[in-house]
Amino acid sequence: MPRRCRVDTVIVQLPGPGPEVAPGETPGLLRMGPGETAVFGRGEPGRPVPIPLPDQGVSRRAGEVVAAEDYWRLSNFSTSATYVVENLEGAGEHVKVAPGRIGAPVPFELSRVLLPALGGPAAFKVFAPQHAYLAGRPTGAEGERTVSPFALDPTAKYFLVLLALCEPRLRSPSAAAVPGVTEVLARLRALPGCRGLSRSAVNYHIDYLVATKLRLREPYEEGPGGGKREELVALALRFDLVREEHLALLPPRRPAARP
Repeated sequence: MPRRCRVDTVIVQLPGPGPEVAPGETPGLLRMGPGETAVFGRGEPGRPVPIPLPDQGVSRRAGEVVAAEDYWRLSNFSTSATYVVENLEGAGEHVKVAPGRIGAPVPFELSRVLLPALGGPAAFKVFAPQHAYLAGRPTGAEGERTVSPFALDPTAKYFLVLLALCEPRLRSPSAAAVPGVTEVLARLRALPGCRGLSRSAVNYHIDYLVATKLRLREPYEEGPGGGKREELVALALRFDLVREEHLALLPPRRPAARP
């Protein structure tokens, strides 16, 4: 049976007067039950909207949030602007809601909705009910056991190499560059088990991940980040093979030097 642990409403954190809520202030919250709706936008004179976004670049009625039982939906009333919903728990994961799209389901528990605006993107946050998950393993299955397609050992050196490659995008989803072999080597050598690591060893672990563990297929698209490394990072982050909690396996980062 699925384990259900959830709140009863979708909660919208209303935007403050500035980009961030001032220290000591509590952001306004809009609680919505299943089936309830709330319009967002600039609003009309004498007719404010439940989720106000007071920027001249935002339509008066820009869209609508609809609460469902364990998720929510977003409607885009604009005829030209695309809205973006970011997963606040993901490494750059997001969905785009095209102009005119009605009732687009949003699968994230913690989200930020971004709209194009004159003063920078207008935004508000949405907290959905906690998702339900199976408790334990499903019963009654017969036949051969399912083999995991990505069996990674977090204690292995190849995993540390993969983690070092993914670290920039785990910490900042907008980071474009994938570390090179020299950068991976410098990042890992502070670990006791990696002090003897060499460039050839790092390249060996990358090839092992490509050919055996993640089984990438050629050809790799060459780019600034390197074909194989770029593909490894994209696959690992897409399927959550490397997550933020794994960053604790890396040595602490040195603080940036002051100019």
